[in-house]
Amino acid sequence: MENSSDVTFFILAAYEDLGEMKYFYFSFVLLLTLTIILTNITLISLILVDRSLHEPMYSFLCSLFLNELYGSTALLPVLLLHILSDTHEISRPFCVLQVFCLHTYGTIELCTFAVMAYDRYLSICHPLHYSSRMSSFKVFSLLMFIWVFSFMKFIVTLSLQLRLPLCGNIIHKLCCANYAIVRLSCVDTTLNNIYGLCTTFLSVGVPLFPILYSYANILRICYNLPKEAQNKALNTCIPQVISLLNFTVSCFFEIFQSRFDMTHVSKITLNAFTVYFLTCPQILNPIMYGVRMTKMRKALKNRFFPNSTV
Repeated sequence: MENSSDVTFFILAAYEDLGEMKYFYFSFVLLLTLTIILTNITLISLILVDRSLHEPMYSFLCSLFLNELYGSTALLPVLLLHILSDTHEISRPFCVLQVFCLHTYGTIELCTFAVMAYDRYLSICHPLHYSSRMSSFKVFSLLMFIWVFSFMKFIVTLSLQLRLPLCGNIIHKLCCANYAIVRLSCVDTTLNNIYGLCTTFLSVGVPLFPILYSYANILRICYNLPKEAQNKALNTCIPQVISLLNFTVSCFFEIFQSRFDMTHVSKITLNAFTVYFLTCPQILNPIMYGVRMTKMRKALKNRFFPNSTV
């Protein structure tokens, strides 16, 4: 029986022989990768250098865009390599690193949406106390907590996975996933399953409470505001709600296919959901925030088209 010390690499079995079409898919994924890198780095740089954007909301956005780069680079370079390759092997250390990056990316994303919702709640429902309750120190503390909490929480999950002896090395996905590796174990994985459910609650349930609380109070306050003030308040929330829904849907399908038997679903469909999870939010968020948020749109225009009258 093969144990964990013998498994030095995994085979990603979701890849198929694409023939000449592999060059088309490679070009398409390369275009997605370059778009993600360019848009996110552009907005991160803009927020850092433009003093008009040195506000709590844009600090949270900067963290969000940084996380988009973090999550996408965990998959897309490997995806590009495997599209052109005839073999689809990945070393175990790199597989573990990919698992860590992808899982922490998801937690950071949802926690960032939670603090952004809380920020909008304070801005709209308690405008007179916003500056004191959302100070620079509090913004920094929230951002540090998000990233440290996400990393520390998953280190325990990872340590439980690494202790398991494995009886195989075939993963039926485009990339490594924690539960896909746990399924290869030769021994009982009850502890991993229980802790996995607990961490899922921490990753989803805990951020969901401030999100629902914040938006429920925003809607309550907006209901009593004049039409113009109501539209202004809601317009700052619309991009966040769209981003949250887009990420939630993509995350739900990724968790669902990891936890349940999906052999009856075609590989193309499952692969499309995986690529969607790690490309659509990363492209949609920077483009949407750059276009919909007036202050950021003006900052972009002033930096890149200073003489434009449009």
